[in-house]
Amino acid sequence: MELILKKDVQNLGFKDDVVTVKNGYGRNFLIPQGFAQMATPSAKKVLAENLKQKAHKEAKIVDDAKKLAEALKALEIKIAAKAGGEKLFGSITNIDIAEALEKQGQSIDRKYITSGIVKRTGKYTASVRLHRDVIVELPYEIVAEK
Repeated sequence: MELILKKDVQNLGFKDDVVTVKNGYGRNFLIPQGFAQMATPSAKKVLAENLKQKAHKEAKIVDDAKKLAEALKALEIKIAAKAGGEKLFGSITNIDIAEALEKQGQSIDRKYITSGIVKRTGKYTASVRLHRDVIVELPYEIVAEK
């Protein structure tokens, strides 16, 4: 079944992508939830026209995302956490990274940060998706609280 995505769907595609999915997934989840619509020939023509009109706006958005990526690379992020030796009491997730970025003046939604769960002190990198074409690797360090 071919569908046109109305919203970004994790592990499937981005808004305005034409994707092929199994019939049940499309009929029972994507279409009723408002994430997609059927990819009929007329809907594809409308999509092509809309994409043509959005092209120049998209270039500005990508440029802004690249500037934000450069600003993020310049940041030095240290997250303090309670630890016994090298092992943390608890864990550090993308929520903690988003909060650390917020303290430094960069507001990034936590769903765009992919870091995994960290349970030891040290240096790590997180991947931040600012745009479908702009993904930046963000280094951060976890230190023990004093």
